[in-house]
Amino acid sequence: MAAIALTALGACASAPAPVGYSDPHEVQNRRTHDANIDLDKALVSPASTAYGEILPRPIRDGVASFSDTAGLPGVVANNLLQGNIEDAVHNSVRFVFNATLGLFGLFDVATGIGIEERDSDFGETLHVWGAPEGDYVVLPFFGPSTERDGFGILVDFVLNPLSLALPAEVKHVPKAAWVLSKFGDRYTFGDTIDEFYEGENGYELMKLYYLDSRRYELGIEVQDDELEDIYDAYGG
Repeated sequence: MAAIALTALGACASAPAPVGYSDPHEVQNRRTHDANIDLDKALVSPASTAYGEILPRPIRDGVASFSDTAGLPGVVANNLLQGNIEDAVHNSVRFVFNATLGLFGLFDVATGIGIEERDSDFGETLHVWGAPEGDYVVLPFFGPSTERDGFGILVDFVLNPLSLALPAEVKHVPKAAWVLSKFGDRYTFGDTIDEFYEGENGYELMKLYYLDSRRYELGIEVQDDELEDIYDAYGG
């Protein structure tokens, strides 16, 4: 009965389609963007370089796989909140395979047999419920976001069902693995990230890239031609 109610909720809600790429908090956003660059130069980039150069690729992959597996209960919870029962079952099966045959998620055996992750988050849940995108914001450490997705990031990070279920002595292990996996991402995609941080129009391009890719993820078709115009304006 609850599943039927959630499915009906997801079907009836419809978030308004965002228009354009306005940035009413640009002054503060740029300050946070600059602070994130300073943090990256002082801590994140050196730590990610050390992480990538000291640990061999298989170990880094294992950490990333464990982090992804540990996050799956939260993905399943969002699937259910969205009334998406098919993806909830699919991701639950993936979790069982990787948590058992994959040795607590250290190995991604599920993808190898065709059970790929169908990602989701609380920002998407709010979208399905009809919450508008809100203003563009730059978050400390997390970077580009929107008011809706910023709240979603907070909920997902704090209320991971697996962390809530684990004993106190290991409840923070999933969050620690998540942080290490982000260091791995910074190392792997370092050149691309540096282009955003060091480029003359890095702020504008990062904003554009985030909003466009996020709207694409959510299946939003934006009815304007600003995307091409902005790429042309900033040398895309």
